[in-house]
Amino acid sequence: MRILVVGSGGREHALVWSIAASPLATDIFCAPGNAGIAADATCVPIEATDVPALVEFSLAERIDLVVIGPEAALAVGLADALAAEGVLAFGPSQAAAEIESSKGFMKDLCARAGVPTAAYKRFVDRDAAVAYAEAQGAPIVVKADGLAAGKGVVVAETVADAVAAIDACMRDDAFGAAGAEVVIEECMTGEEISFFALVDGEDALPFASAQDHKRAFDNDEGPNTGGMGAYSPAPAFTAELEAETLERIVKPVVAELKRMGRPFKGVLFAGLMLTADGPKVVEFNARFGDPEAQAILPRLRSDFLPALVVAAEGGLKHFDLRWRAEAAMTVVMATKGYPGPYGKGSRIGGVAAAEEIEGVTVFHAGTVAAPDGLAACGGRVLAVTGLGADLKDARDRAYAGVAAIDWPEGFWRTDIGWRALGRA
Repeated sequence: MRILVVGSGGREHALVWSIAASPLATDIFCAPGNAGIAADATCVPIEATDVPALVEFSLAERIDLVVIGPEAALAVGLADALAAEGVLAFGPSQAAAEIESSKGFMKDLCARAGVPTAAYKRFVDRDAAVAYAEAQGAPIVVKADGLAAGKGVVVAETVADAVAAIDACMRDDAFGAAGAEVVIEECMTGEEISFFALVDGEDALPFASAQDHKRAFDNDEGPNTGGMGAYSPAPAFTAELEAETLERIVKPVVAELKRMGRPFKGVLFAGLMLTADGPKVVEFNARFGDPEAQAILPRLRSDFLPALVVAAEGGLKHFDLRWRAEAAMTVVMATKGYPGPYGKGSRIGGVAAAEEIEGVTVFHAGTVAAPDGLAACGGRVLAVTGLGADLKDARDRAYAGVAAIDWPEGFWRTDIGWRALGRA
């Protein structure tokens, strides 16, 4: 099969890496890719949201399956454009992907499907939003409705913080059109879990659980990021909780989307809060998580490519997956300054030495090939994954890999996995 993976981050490197292990994959392309992806795929200089160019490339290269990585490509209708030309795609339509691209749509969907989630209200008027936040009190959660690269959510500890978050969206235009509407919801408490299921428009197949770390610095301090590390499986997410999540959350949402004429095909990522009343939805995403994918995919024993094809074509009801007994942990290495302004072009050494450590894989995110080796070109740059007998072993391997990498301009958290393992 000839495969095109769309995207350029650590998630896409993990997707390419997993697909490359399949004997069914004859040729793999990635658009636009990165320096690490180039080891397993032919990178082509097409941006993930350049729909006409991606469709043209897929037709010219007789691509059998397009695997869409980032949410931005789904939100602009890449899957729809490919389907119109008869190209098979793993990833939902623009209409189904609204479950991620509009938080208001997602909350309304949960309400119609009877799916447990936090109480909420939607606002397009700033003064009405402020009045509601003041009436509800703090803590309270303020979310930009649209896609904001993981930075449009504020857990406000005071009403003043809530008003500032509303103003950032609706007065200061901090997130552009994504902040024209805000969703304000109750603040839930509990452990937050990521759960993934493959969906073929009608049926859902459990994929895996993970737990990530959003704050930039140790002890969950600093600003929110796209994710500074993750581990899988999540010990707090038991088999009983998985079964409950499938029946009470995933299946009703899949059924409601189908009823609405928006059948979802791809991977459904449920961000859950494990509350005293059971799992409740924090958010839905329409694609694999980053860095969760880098922690999940090394655990998969089954051939990944047939799973993607069956999800795209249909037939998951009769499909199954096998998983390794091992656990995995991913530590993200980011450029100093991230998630704020950061420099580009700093040199990175030692990646090959890290990968010589048993059980360690280094997934690239913001890297480019430089004349003298490897250079950083993004905020999150590398995701170092350790696969071990248990989470502690996986953590030890991941941090051994980090220690082998020579990158003075980088930083990383030293406490990934603390919820499961305690503070080191």
